[in-house]
Amino acid sequence: MPQYQELPCGGQVLDIDTALKDGILGAALEPGDAAAGDAGKQPVELRKMMDELDAAGDGGGDEAVPAVFICPISLEPMVDPVTLCTGQTYERANISRWLALGHRTCPTTMQELWDDALTPNATLRQLIAAWFSRRYTRFKKRSADFHGRAADLVHGLRGTAVPRRQPLKGQARVAALRELRTLAATHQSVTKAIAEAGGVALLTSLLGPFTSHAVGTEAVAILVSGVTLDADAKAALMEPAKVSLVVDMLNEGAADTKINCVRLIRILMDERGFRPETVASLSLLVGVVRLIRDKRHPDGVVAGLELLNSICAVHRPARSMIVSIGAVPQLVELLPELATECVEPALDILDALSAVPEGRAALKDCPRTIPNAVRLLMRVSEACTRRALSMLWTVCRMAPEECAPAAVEAGLAAKLLLVIQSGCAPELKQKASELLKLCRLNYTDTLFISKCKLTRTIQ
Repeated sequence: MPQYQELPCGGQVLDIDTALKDGILGAALEPGDAAAGDAGKQPVELRKMMDELDAAGDGGGDEAVPAVFICPISLEPMVDPVTLCTGQTYERANISRWLALGHRTCPTTMQELWDDALTPNATLRQLIAAWFSRRYTRFKKRSADFHGRAADLVHGLRGTAVPRRQPLKGQARVAALRELRTLAATHQSVTKAIAEAGGVALLTSLLGPFTSHAVGTEAVAILVSGVTLDADAKAALMEPAKVSLVVDMLNEGAADTKINCVRLIRILMDERGFRPETVASLSLLVGVVRLIRDKRHPDGVVAGLELLNSICAVHRPARSMIVSIGAVPQLVELLPELATECVEPALDILDALSAVPEGRAALKDCPRTIPNAVRLLMRVSEACTRRALSMLWTVCRMAPEECAPAAVEAGLAAKLLLVIQSGCAPELKQKASELLKLCRLNYTDTLFISKCKLTRTIQ
């Protein structure tokens, strides 16, 4: 049988039987794989198979999706391939949309179409279905193997393996937890198998006052990998001894351990029975601020800001503690260097800290508060502009004779005029107008006007 078949409208496609038999599009069929002729009988539809493989990050396994399967328009694998009179094949929905727009050329070759009929490419569709069926079958087999291995590891750690043995201890326990962590990180579906084997209760019980950091590190990493934590597990994790261990690891562990500890605390804060005083710990707050300051680990900065923002929101007494460890000047100094998605939560934290007298004083005393806040006006988002304007209003109201001139020198007047003339919310424009008046009252008219003109000319 030839490896290619001619199409009635011209062009060629690979013959499905020969292609799969000879392994032209990857590995040849192996025992247990779906046969080419059975591709249409798979219980899972082609699109659903593709979506599930893609969601699992296994769209092609170790093989790249063959180029012949890819629609030239969307650059995605085809589900319903049809062929034009030029011999080029496309996904039906994509080429139909092209023709509906009035085009009468082939998108790939730009040849003029003498016939706009769409001929279903059944052979290619079978080939695509067979290839993805093979990948899907192997993916399911691997998943089952991974699930079984994860369950075995949990039973070994619990001492419920068959034949029954004592729970793993020492280095054997650490090695088993490390392997379980790798499985959970690599295959998201494994987390369900961990939970079903009693892994959540096991991992929770491993965290305590006498737990080594090696065991605690692995246990926390698995708990934040996507394993579902029920109310009982969260309640157990909020016990003082367990929280104390997590805080110790936050301060002493490696970067990924610190990030996982912060994420676990953040998860616990969403629990209805969470006690706000749990986070009222100087050691915890110091560890979080240190993580935020470590610019080498962007994920840690994001996780730390999210947790600190949540703490400010749920436990007002903690705000004074956060100010006392020097968080205000540290956050202000970081503002120009933060990624765009981190600026807003950082400003939210500073805004919350400004609600306490110590926070307002710290903002006024920080030499970078005014220039960094002015720089953020009309830069990132309207929400950031609102927070930055609030900071400036706070410090200028506290010491107008000192701060208002400094703000004008930093270019505030021109930025406020931009806010007033922009499409921002009316209340934001009103706040900008009031701040502009405050600055003008504490700056000589001639210098104020010339400063506005000079700054706007430079910008």
